[in-house]
Amino acid sequence: MISYVTLGTRDLQQAADFYTNLLADLGAKRLINMDRIVFIGKNNKEPMLAVCVPFNKEDPHPGNGVMLAIAPGSKELVDQLYHKALALGASCDGAPGQRIPGVFYGAYIRDLDGNKVCFNHFG
Repeated sequence: MISYVTLGTRDLQQAADFYTNLLADLGAKRLINMDRIVFIGKNNKEPMLAVCVPFNKEDPHPGNGVMLAIAPGSKELVDQLYHKALALGASCDGAPGQRIPGVFYGAYIRDLDGNKVCFNHFG
């Protein structure tokens, strides 16, 4: 149902490098590379992540209550992505842990532009 999610950035190359490196172990790569937007994913038939300079050329800003959630497939992969994101320059917004016993495990970061991202596993 979801085609793609877009995150705004001030520095397209930096954001594209961050997410391409972060998601490479999940099979993601740059699929479409344009002047103001880059699409990253496994292919263009599955949901993708796009990073872009806003169309109105004003500064991007993360929304309150807006978050991108990525489910890599296991708690171990949640931990790996969290630590990789921090190594790539992201900041911690909630260390990995079981949030809802037996139901939801998550870790939260803020990317280089302040966008909130959750790595999660249900179970």
